[in-house]
Amino acid sequence: MHLTNALVVTDGTIREGTITIHEGAISACLSSTGRDEVVLDCEGDFLLPGLIDIHTDNVEHHVRPRPGVRWPSILAAVLAHDRQIVASGITTVLDALSFGDYDGGGERVAILDAVIEAISLAKHEALFHADHYLHFRCEMSDPIVRPLIDRHFGNADLRLVSMMDHTPGQRQYRDLSIFREFRRKKNSRIWTDAEFAVYLDEQRQRQSREVPLSKRTIIDFCKDARIPLASHDDTTLSDVDESLAAGVSISEFPTTLEAARRANELGMKVVMGAPNIVLGGSHSGNVAAADLANSGLLDGLTSDYVPGSLLHAAFALAAQGFDLAETIALVTQNPAALLGFTDRGRIAPGLRADLVRVRLVHGVPVIRNVWVAGRQYL
Repeated sequence: MHLTNALVVTDGTIREGTITIHEGAISACLSSTGRDEVVLDCEGDFLLPGLIDIHTDNVEHHVRPRPGVRWPSILAAVLAHDRQIVASGITTVLDALSFGDYDGGGERVAILDAVIEAISLAKHEALFHADHYLHFRCEMSDPIVRPLIDRHFGNADLRLVSMMDHTPGQRQYRDLSIFREFRRKKNSRIWTDAEFAVYLDEQRQRQSREVPLSKRTIIDFCKDARIPLASHDDTTLSDVDESLAAGVSISEFPTTLEAARRANELGMKVVMGAPNIVLGGSHSGNVAAADLANSGLLDGLTSDYVPGSLLHAAFALAAQGFDLAETIALVTQNPAALLGFTDRGRIAPGLRADLVRVRLVHGVPVIRNVWVAGRQYL
């Protein structure tokens, strides 16, 4: 198939061109086509590399669509997630699954084994449209983390591990009033001051008991298996220094400008949530991702909890004056490099034909076609 009359966005450029797909790969970037070959006129739309999402919680939302509700068929939930991912222009996704939980009643852990099994089954039966891999998000203060590591860290689809510590009083919850309000809204937890003081003491004891052991286990595994390691919610300079010492190469969701700047200085890559861009800032009062972009500190975006935000964020940054080819790289080429994917993330001969055709309609990027390894799904 030849995709003609397209604005091809790749490698820092936007140019008119014709892309040829042959046997699942991009075989050429041509200016003309054969007389009897299949041609699709892109009508001047943008043609992008397929988006690469290194962190989405979306599969958990399909399995647990409401508090207290678990969808009876995990496989059906996983496939619904996959279809939403592809419809969002994401052709490679790392399903971010929670290893352990913080003050969440263990609901995420309860579904973990079944979700991993369903993802493996869907891959084995070729049921997925997107290319799925795994990202294990480890809540290091939860005692269940180490048994889960023993059970699942040998999974061949694991491509990223991140370390989280949501103990109140540091990182994302450095401001205890924000933590109390968040738990009131999410879990209906309301403490008196005396009760909250007891709660904090219990959580800090758990942190000192569990985090060092979990952290050492994770670091050792990732080093031996050569799996990239990410931090979560770096807030202070010491947070970033501690992450670097642990072998972290990706600083996910730093909460302050100073933390992002320090990560950049130390050679770590800074990844932020695309919803932060689309919403115009952090919904929890942390640093705005656009401010990091303005400071040259943003290396990649991830959809986090809204798959459609990934494409929208790239175009939203362009609407703010950033170069479109560079913002598209934040969701394609750069994530590919972070994970060591050398066969995707760009439009070039020999690479996978993961492609997304996009048209701007009243400033909104609208997906018109999606190809994954040359197969058209939309």
